[in-house]
Amino acid sequence: MQSAAEQQKVTPLRWTRPSQAVPEPPAQWHRVLTLLADVSLFIGTRAIWTQAASHRLVVAAAISLCYASILVCGVLALVVRRARSLARLDLCVLVTAIALTLCGWAMDHGGSDEAILTTQAARELVAGHAVYGRPWPWLFGHGVALTPTVTGGYDFTYGYPPLVPLLTAPLLWLRHGALPATVVSTAALLAGTVALWRMLPTPWRSAATMACLGFGFLPSYGRLGYPAIVALALLMPVVVRWPRIGRGGRLGAGGPARAACLGAACAAQQLPWFLAPFLLAGIYAVRRGELGPRAAGLVVARFAGATALVWLLVNTYFVVSEPGTWVRGIALPLTQGAVIHGQGLVGVSLYFTDGSDRLDWYAHASMLLAAGLLALFVLFVRRLGPAATVLPWCAFFPATRSQDGYYLMMTPLWLAAAVTAPAAEFATAWQPRPRMLSRRPARIAAAALLLTPALASAAWAATGTPPLAMRVASVGRAAPTAVARLGIEVTNAGAVALAPHFTLTTGQGMSRYWTVVRGPVVLPARATARYELRPPAGRFTLPRPGVRVRLRAFTAVPQTLSSADVRLRSSG
Repeated sequence: MQSAAEQQKVTPLRWTRPSQAVPEPPAQWHRVLTLLADVSLFIGTRAIWTQAASHRLVVAAAISLCYASILVCGVLALVVRRARSLARLDLCVLVTAIALTLCGWAMDHGGSDEAILTTQAARELVAGHAVYGRPWPWLFGHGVALTPTVTGGYDFTYGYPPLVPLLTAPLLWLRHGALPATVVSTAALLAGTVALWRMLPTPWRSAATMACLGFGFLPSYGRLGYPAIVALALLMPVVVRWPRIGRGGRLGAGGPARAACLGAACAAQQLPWFLAPFLLAGIYAVRRGELGPRAAGLVVARFAGATALVWLLVNTYFVVSEPGTWVRGIALPLTQGAVIHGQGLVGVSLYFTDGSDRLDWYAHASMLLAAGLLALFVLFVRRLGPAATVLPWCAFFPATRSQDGYYLMMTPLWLAAAVTAPAAEFATAWQPRPRMLSRRPARIAAAALLLTPALASAAWAATGTPPLAMRVASVGRAAPTAVARLGIEVTNAGAVALAPHFTLTTGQGMSRYWTVVRGPVVLPARATARYELRPPAGRFTLPRPGVRVRLRAFTAVPQTLSSADVRLRSSG
């Protein structure tokens, strides 16, 4: 008989591996963000491929590989199991976006009027000539956009700070045209994107790819050679975690570097001038809540001083060599008197009414709104602090030049602040609270009071009446569908004499001015005169039936716009 112990079955021993920690899966929102960044690369890619497939086969092949990368990344974004793998996939999406941006630049690097002016400014700088205040009319025409002014002419001068021409000068060997400026702006966009991608927390990095290189609009501005793209790239390191600048009363190693980037950005284009006051006010408020007024003031003074020093160093040569024209040149966008244009409030006077005799008040409204928003930001920084990178651009909506580029070219800064400067950073920020603002109704009234001047100025501009009444009196034709001369009868219904300049438009924006062949230069108040106009190219081809044709008249002193719909039918 076997004992009970002997009857028990002996289970053989097996070696087992020690339990391993299961890799942490990525968050679902991270997957979705990576996928959205990947999808955004499709936008505009087909047009570039179609352009390349006919004569640039290497570029077309590269774009086809990018298509394959987009598809593979789309699959992997939904199936990878580890957060580290998804982070590597974010890098793959970024590399694909950079490749597509370079392909787009390879196919289209002719630049815009701003790129052409920047390249010419670099040439003049290398030759030892003055950069500012010198008109270069031969650069324009042949499809290059003009900036018409209310004086009846065009602005042919360089009107931006000098950093971008300085960066463009070493690249003038590439070729004639705007290519050197487009290289600088596109390279700056790519460098800024990589910097922002690296500085953001890992799960948010694909958002940088999407905001900077996806959708296609910022790469297109880079290919056009806009100096604002260089300013954007320099602002990205400044905006990331900007409320932490000066924490503990010390700028540290990163503080002077950020100040240098802000100073360089202000030396590249004027848009950072509007952002800088909000950042400085926000830094002071956050640091004062932490350190008190004196220490906060010292932090802001050191940061602002470093910013101003870098800005001055970039401008030193021009301050010494051409001080007067340099000042007028960098202030040109504010003083040039360009005709109203854009998608903002000026559309009321441009498209929905027949004009206004108070166009100057659009500019007043813009400046008043900028000042009012800055005051609101200071008063309510705990609430408005996260919006510091968005508020400055609101001031351009009522401006005389309110085109959408002023908003969308800086949108990556919105993302950087949203991710790295949340409301918690401003929880203890200092807010001025005089006794009169101790109650909530008083604070609401103060906010309304700060915005009222801007709103009133904008309303005053938009409700103005056109000072000139115009009607077509005769049409001289060069062909059944082309006009060679146009006779118009103009009545000045205003109380001041006006010097009108005329143009015909068939869509958004402004066409070139028509030449006044006969008629008074200055039309007295309450007077009527007849003008004979000639098209700038000698003939004006009539658009297809149904297209709105508007006769417009601009005056400079005061700035006014008068418009009238005209019907010019084919005689055939």
